[in-house]
Amino acid sequence: MMATEDVEKKTGLDALSPTIQFLILGSGVFIFFGTHNILQEAMMKIPGFEFGVMLGYMEVVGVCLFSYLERTFVAKETKRVAPLSAYPLLTFCLLSSSSLSNLALNFINFPTKVVFRSCKLIPTMLVATLVHHKTFTSTEYLCAMAVCTGLVLFAAADWRYTPSFHPVGLLLVTLSVCADAILPNAQEGLFQKGSSRLEVTFFTNLLTLMAMTITTLISGDLIGLLQFAQGNHQLCVYMTCYTCVAYFAVSMHMSVVKRFGGVAAVVLATARKGMTLVLSFMLFPKAFSWFYVFGAALVLGGLLASSLLKIYSKQPPKQRIQSDE
Repeated sequence: MMATEDVEKKTGLDALSPTIQFLILGSGVFIFFGTHNILQEAMMKIPGFEFGVMLGYMEVVGVCLFSYLERTFVAKETKRVAPLSAYPLLTFCLLSSSSLSNLALNFINFPTKVVFRSCKLIPTMLVATLVHHKTFTSTEYLCAMAVCTGLVLFAAADWRYTPSFHPVGLLLVTLSVCADAILPNAQEGLFQKGSSRLEVTFFTNLLTLMAMTITTLISGDLIGLLQFAQGNHQLCVYMTCYTCVAYFAVSMHMSVVKRFGGVAAVVLATARKGMTLVLSFMLFPKAFSWFYVFGAALVLGGLLASSLLKIYSKQPPKQRIQSDE
């Protein structure tokens, strides 16, 4: 009886070795995030496409749809734990993060957006220092300095080599990072009250979708995109695929975190961002500068070191000794 139950439990990925599981999930992260980012830049390169804010709208539509399907038919959740009054802050943060980061693409190039969007470390440390009076180790400050230096180098290269560059783009993407840094903390409060990941994901994106529909209707972006897409079959294909892949990319990443822990996820995420930058320069040729290379190395290296240090510091002393051995 027990043997039968053990066999039944080991289905799907669980029936494979940890190495094969990691290779499958890691490949999925690279494929889905890579496809997502390539489609995003491809749409921005289409002549006449000036609807950067609608990229965020499409992401929210996809996440809202697929989280509803997973919640209803896979997890079979029927009740909502948190009241709707708990979601305005989450909605505002997601709305700001998604809209501002994609709107910034009208003023900066895609690699610069990727690098700046990776830098939650800076606003997180600032908030912790100013609000909670928290102090950090010299290594953490060194990582932050490396990230800041890398951002300056990347922005300098973009300013020099990108014709459409405007400082407003840096302001928009920086504000989106600040909103993005608040979002996980707000979500954690709902998790502690018993809300599931799917519940928080679905209702946050549903309310954000409602808000974005209203704002994009008022601004004319929603109607403008639909009219523009009617005469461009290629854009319609891009939009459909883009709407679908975001949710699968995030789901793959969360599976890596759940099965292999934070260290594996951080290393994989850093490699993925590096791949995104390389693909951007290969598939969408743009002026090259070594400032891009040095800036990306400082930013990604600083973030990787900071994340690994944070994970290491949370380990129990005995586990640290074993890791060192």
